Amino acid sequence: MRIKLEKERRAEIIEALINFHYSEFDEDISEFRAAEVIDFLLKKIGPSQYNQGIADARKYIAEKLDDLDTEFYEPED
Repeated sequence: MRIKLEKERRAEIIEALINFHYSEFDEDISEFRAAEVIDFLLKKIGPSQYNQGIADARKYIAEKLDDLDTEFYEPED
C-alpha cells in the first residue's frame, strides 16, 4: 500500500519542509529535494502511522459499542 497525498496537500507540506529546513539549518533546500524527503518519509513511516490510525479507530469504536448497553439499556417490566 502506498500513502498518497492530494496535490494541494503535498504542495503545502513541501513548502512547509522548505521553510522548516531554512529556519532550522539556515540553508535552502530545493523543491525537488523536499519532495523526495516527503516521499521517503511517506514510504518509511506512512504505513505504520496509517495502521496506528486504524487501530485507534477500532479501539474507539469498540469502546463506543461497549457503551451501548449502559447508555441505551431500557429495563424490562
